[in-house]
Amino acid sequence: MTSPLSGKTALVTGSSRGIGRATALGLAREGALAVVHYGRDKQAAQQTVDLIEKDGGRAFAVGAELGTPGAVDQLFDQLEAGLREHTGETVLDILVNNAAATTPAGSAPEEVSAEQIDEIFAVNAKAPFLLLQRALGLIPDGGRIINISSAVTRRAEPSQVVYAMSKGALDQLTLHFARHLAPRHITVNSVLPGLTDNGSAVFQMPGAREQMSQLSAFKRLGEPEEVANVVVFLATDRARWITGASLDATGGSLLG
Repeated sequence: MTSPLSGKTALVTGSSRGIGRATALGLAREGALAVVHYGRDKQAAQQTVDLIEKDGGRAFAVGAELGTPGAVDQLFDQLEAGLREHTGETVLDILVNNAAATTPAGSAPEEVSAEQIDEIFAVNAKAPFLLLQRALGLIPDGGRIINISSAVTRRAEPSQVVYAMSKGALDQLTLHFARHLAPRHITVNSVLPGLTDNGSAVFQMPGAREQMSQLSAFKRLGEPEEVANVVVFLATDRARWITGASLDATGGSLLG
């Protein structure tokens, strides 16, 4: 039986850990050649590649610190070279914009610097736009673009106001490009994760875990694989009739 994404290629930005890693693993499990992007941690990205290959999948890593000058060109030079090596051509079927920058947890809005605002918007909004723009020369008709947004675009979290603003911009990218690319049958959608245990230090603190768990209707934190499953679904032909949508993957955190 042919896998749903057999013969497809997929780039997942920020896939050295967390939701990005789970997404790359999920896409590879469904047959795609996964391109694992990292910003700084090459070793972690290689661990993702190793996990995919151990699972019987195919993958290679590309590195570029998104938000810095020339990063998109650097990424695509590696991407195209890797695609040629692995497939003999430079076709990218699936783009997942997952890489993101945030302000430190608990920061007051008054404490955010102009430099932090520039960095967050550069990574979370400008880079996805430029990546999508550049990818359009490689994505065939019927391709998939999936943007990882956030539940904080739908509920107030003052310490993450700049992050929420940048993810709101990403949702606008989804909306407008969905209309623009519809004639090519390329779908563009957003996925909105809630609090998801990505392995960072705050999720190892029992008190913090309990407090964060209360936001979900299921009274627990999300797992990266649960968000990744939504992304993988959107990447398949089963989701061909969904575009310009924002899919809630928060475990009911937005129910009020």
